[in-house]
Amino acid sequence: MSKQEQINTRLLALEILVEAEKKNIFVKEALQRFLFQKQFLSKQNRAFITRLVEGVTEYRVRLDYVVNLYSKTPISRCKPLIRCLLRMGVYQMLYMDSVPDGAACDECVKLAKKKGFQNLSGFVNGVLRKVSVNKECLPFPSEEEDLLSFLSVNYSMPFWIVEKMMEWYGRERTETILKACLETTDLTVRVNTDKISREELTAKLEEKGICVCQGNYVPEALHLDKIDYVKRIPGFKQGEFFVQDESSMLLYQIAGLEKMADSGEVLHILDLCAAPGGKTTQFAQQLGDRAVVEARDISEQKTELIEENRKRLGLSNIQVRVWDALEVDEEKKYWADVVIADLPCSGLGCISRKNDIKYHIEEHQLEELVNLQRRILTNGAEYVKPGGLLIYSTCTINPKENMENAKWFLKKFPFEAEDIRETIPDELRKSMVGENMLQLLQGEVKCDGFFVAKFRRISD
Repeated sequence: MSKQEQINTRLLALEILVEAEKKNIFVKEALQRFLFQKQFLSKQNRAFITRLVEGVTEYRVRLDYVVNLYSKTPISRCKPLIRCLLRMGVYQMLYMDSVPDGAACDECVKLAKKKGFQNLSGFVNGVLRKVSVNKECLPFPSEEEDLLSFLSVNYSMPFWIVEKMMEWYGRERTETILKACLETTDLTVRVNTDKISREELTAKLEEKGICVCQGNYVPEALHLDKIDYVKRIPGFKQGEFFVQDESSMLLYQIAGLEKMADSGEVLHILDLCAAPGGKTTQFAQQLGDRAVVEARDISEQKTELIEENRKRLGLSNIQVRVWDALEVDEEKKYWADVVIADLPCSGLGCISRKNDIKYHIEEHQLEELVNLQRRILTNGAEYVKPGGLLIYSTCTINPKENMENAKWFLKKFPFEAEDIRETIPDELRKSMVGENMLQLLQGEVKCDGFFVAKFRRISD
């Protein structure tokens, strides 16, 4: 029997899920590390493992609800491995038509025994058999009787997040956002036009069987489908593109630096929380020798990632430095023409790409993040020259982290709102909040949820 035929894909998927559960790390992180280590696997096996791992993660709220209908022990009290096995079994029954219920159940029972849980294999078998028998008539929450529970279970979103979204955006917009959070998203990349044209990269990728679509809002953006492993994509090692969502790419357009850059003086740009380097490298690439970008982040691990991407993309106008954004750098006061403040946030705008971020954020952390952002903005304001720009952005849809923080900043510091209406695509104008803020909501736009506000320091 060949090495490929001996592969137990369900066992490998289980190990990834259990690792993420026990270490409390993002599933995507565990999956990417696994795919890197197991490059000998066939594309079919890698696709099955990815589908199972990501599917179980994405639908976890709904799967847990179903398990709890038929288990005397709440799933939250089960051992991590048993918890992951039950989720895997139910996911295959509900969402993988190619897998017979009996096979899904039997394989989970075998894995329980294989992993030393012989005494719980009967429990696993009993729960999954009950789900199989009842799966066509599962008693889900009623929309009429309990709307919040219905939305939470139906769209597999933690109850407290649904409650918050309803408070922020109302029923119709909340459901639009929730639907979008479950939709499969293509991989989006930004073409490094210093090395290759958009047309040349498109042709190169299509030749390898990759489906390529043009971006919706940014000329350098491409959407890729049928991707097996990012680092295997032609052109990755050569630095011909950078993985980045279009929402984030919009920041350069909104900054509108071409006029400033053509003044003859080299622009000083400071990126406060730069890893992995998407905005840093985009600004550096677009401006070339007209600008110097200093990219900072809190740890060597993060700055090494920026440096790795800088080298891969072949950019020489970036300086990378370890610096805690909560600490004021006296030497950089009034140094920057532009400060990029893309700050730590709850990440609720990119759930469709990071499908377990919804389990890693807790309600009490929202207020903590608002305060963290304000502390960094306070320091960031110190670095902006008179007449210079501060651009504040997050990848969340929480108004307190976004619009309310932007309004707080204007009241607190000698800055004025900078009109961005002429810098964004016409189809995004509906997402404007006032003249200087853009709040993108997933489902309403063809990209992640994202927020940008632009401020100019008052010259006198």
